[in-house]
Amino acid sequence: MANYRYSKGEKLPIEVLVFEMDPEHLDEYLAIDHEIWTLGEATLPGFERIPFLSKEVWLDDSRPGRVSVVFVWESLEAWMRVGSVEIQSRLQAEFDARFKHPVKLVEAWHEDTNFGIHRWSRFER
Repeated sequence: MANYRYSKGEKLPIEVLVFEMDPEHLDEYLAIDHEIWTLGEATLPGFERIPFLSKEVWLDDSRPGRVSVVFVWESLEAWMRVGSVEIQSRLQAEFDARFKHPVKLVEAWHEDTNFGIHRWSRFER
C-alpha cells in the first residue's frame, strides 16, 4: 500500500454545480469554461495562491450536454472571497461574451445545504 495516500479529518468546503446545454455546444463550453472560469478564478489579482485545491469537470454519457463541476476550496473564506459580486459579475460577463449558447444551472448543492458539504477524507494513489 506504499503507492497510496489516505488523509482524513479534513473539513474542506465542496462546491458542486450542474449545468445543462445543447450537447452540440459541449466542447466549446468546456474550452471556454476552462479559460474563463478555471483560469480566471485561479489567477485572481490580490490572491497569494489559487484559492481552490482542485476543480473537476464530470460528464455523463447517459445525459449528453450535462456537466457537473466539483470544486474543493481551500477554505470557506477563500470561496466567499472569490464569490464576491464584483469577481463573479466580471467573469460571467467574459463568459457570456464568448459562449453565445443557452446554459442552464440545474443544481447548486451548496445552496441546498447552506454550504454544509465538505470533504472529510481522501484515498488516492
